[in-house]
Amino acid sequence: MKKILLGLIALIIIAAGVLFGINGKSNYDASKYSLTVTPKGQHFSVGSTIDYILPDQFDKAHKLSTTTQELIFAFTKDTGHIIKVFMMEKPEGYLQKRNAVIVADISAMPVVIQNTFALPDLRKSNYAMMLIYDKEMAKQLKEGQEATKVIVMTLDNKKVTRVELADSETALGKLLD
Repeated sequence: MKKILLGLIALIIIAAGVLFGINGKSNYDASKYSLTVTPKGQHFSVGSTIDYILPDQFDKAHKLSTTTQELIFAFTKDTGHIIKVFMMEKPEGYLQKRNAVIVADISAMPVVIQNTFALPDLRKSNYAMMLIYDKEMAKQLKEGQEATKVIVMTLDNKKVTRVELADSETALGKLLD
């Protein structure tokens, strides 16, 4: 019995090592992406401007358009789930019709978790989600914000004109519908 238990433990350790070896390397290339928030040194809020080139869950780069009217931010796992549940009920093209973009911070997530669980799950979505892999980029956006809630920022030519918060799918629906 002891040999069987030791054998199972050894198999688990080997499997974990293989999983980490396969999914433990990030494909994120920081040189391809950027984020600029102005004015620098102040919290990102009403009156701030933003510009970015960020990857989506399919590693396709997206530049913030001057026609984007809403940025929807998820900085935690819980806020990401609120957005996911809300979007499950929406038809394909919902975000494009609203000129809205979802931005999710995955910078705190270990790479093996990103590659094994988060990205495969996000790739099942019928909408693009911009991803922040870089902790400094995330810090620029969430510092001074209630990061435990979904943050919806209204933009006019990349300038923030309004900031609203949602703590549930219902509250998010009231902001977006």
